[in-house]
This record gives sequence, C-alpha cells and structure tokens, in this order.
Amino acid sequence: MAKLNPYLNFDGTAEEAFNFYKSIFGGEFVGEVHKMGNAPGTENLSEEEKNRVMHIALPIGNDLLMASDIVPGFGQTLTVGNNNYVSIFPDSREDADRLFKGLSEGGNVEMPIEDQFWGDYFGCFQDKYGVHWMVNYNEEYAK
Repeated sequence: MAKLNPYLNFDGTAEEAFNFYKSIFGGEFVGEVHKMGNAPGTENLSEEEKNRVMHIALPIGNDLLMASDIVPGFGQTLTVGNNNYVSIFPDSREDADRLFKGLSEGGNVEMPIEDQFWGDYFGCFQDKYGVHWMVNYNEEYAK
C-alpha cells in the first residue's frame, strides 16, 4: 500500500515552523535541512531567498512531515487556505491533549478538543504558521 506523507509550503518560515513542531513531537530531522542556495540555478537569488528551506523532514511515528519554503524570485507565491489539514491520530487521550495544546498555542482554535457525537475525542485548529491540524483520538483506532 502506498504511504501518504503531508508536504507543507511556507513563505520563509519552514525552518522556524519545523523547529516548533520538533519541540512538540520530539525526534530529529531526517538528513540535513537543505537550503535553496545549495541548489543549482540559485546564484541570482537574494541572500534571504538562498537561506530559505528547499527541503526539511521530521519523522512523526512511522510517517514523515515534510516541507519547503516558496521562492518569490522564481515567481512562486503562497496562499494560505483551509484546504489542507494534517490529521494526527495519537495513542492516548493524554497525548491528544498534549499535541492539541502545544500545536494550537498562538494559533486559532476552530473546534476545541472534546468528546464528539460520533464517539471520538476530536478538535481542530490553525497553528501560528497557518497550517491546519486535526487531532483525533479513538480508543478503537489506538489498539
């Protein structure tokens, strides 16, 4: 079966965001934090753009959360929207609370984490970097 790993784009804050996520989830980045300035064809970028992240990856459980920054000098723009969520299925209610509290700090809670009518413990929010998250705990899924 194919494996799905979320890939996020940022406008110059990928490394900051991933250091924040690392502080919540723990672990170490996979490989190095690759910068735009190390890629061929980036000689004419500004120093700020050369320092943007070309690729970063953080393992979370058996999955990878990956990201890069856009490069305005290449004509790229970022539009933050609500069409992408990272959905987390923690192993316990306590871990669900910890992740929800940590990741939502400084962001905008859309739905507080609480028991829902469908039987799960669920909440969702947009973090301080504009990324949308869902935290969903179900005792049956965690087994």
